[in-house]
Amino acid sequence: MAEPDVTPSRWRRAWRALWRPAVRWSAASLVIVGFAVGLILWGGFTTALEMTNTLAFCAQTCHEMTDNVYAEYKETIHYTNRVGVRAICSDCHVPRDYVHKVLRKVKATGELWGHFSGKINTKEKFEAHRMELAQNEWRTMKATDSRECRNCHTFEAMAKTKQRPRAQKNHATADARGKTCIDCHKGIAHLLPAEYDEAVDEANFAPEPTAPKAAASGTPAPAQAPPQQAAPKN
Repeated sequence: MAEPDVTPSRWRRAWRALWRPAVRWSAASLVIVGFAVGLILWGGFTTALEMTNTLAFCAQTCHEMTDNVYAEYKETIHYTNRVGVRAICSDCHVPRDYVHKVLRKVKATGELWGHFSGKINTKEKFEAHRMELAQNEWRTMKATDSRECRNCHTFEAMAKTKQRPRAQKNHATADARGKTCIDCHKGIAHLLPAEYDEAVDEANFAPEPTAPKAAASGTPAPAQAPPQQAAPKN
């Protein structure tokens, strides 16, 4: 009767060798090599991450952006203005802190499906989905209290006296009510969807209803006497 083959497989031998203590390398050498490799990988990852934040990457990587939102953005004040300060795509759509930045990039990998599946690969398809795409971005900005907008714009830094009367009033109202930038500035960098209803945003500045004062301890408020008519003149 043949003896069973108890020789470890090639993969098992490789796995054991991987975890076997080093004979020719000191612990210090392993630490230094590991640190160097980690530094190279970290540097490469960070470099690639920052490359995806450039205007050239956002504008030229896929035609969906080049032909639609980038073309629109070039006609706005965020691209060209009297003071020469340009806010690029990542300034508005990518968080600055590292953790939220990485999370946003991970989320963006899922958005590649729209590109490779051909969901928005023509002007007509893009327009058909513009409202959906816009609402996703507005929802994100609302949830973060317009965090990326506030990197450049804050109520505290505004010289309200130099603004137009309507802007002064609206900014004062928004500040008092805890409104955020995207509540009112949805069309600041891109065209608004055809389905967008501006009246919804205008309602943000409608006067708040004044609630009647409740009667104390359940006692009904005294009825007001009807106004007295003026005595007829003789």
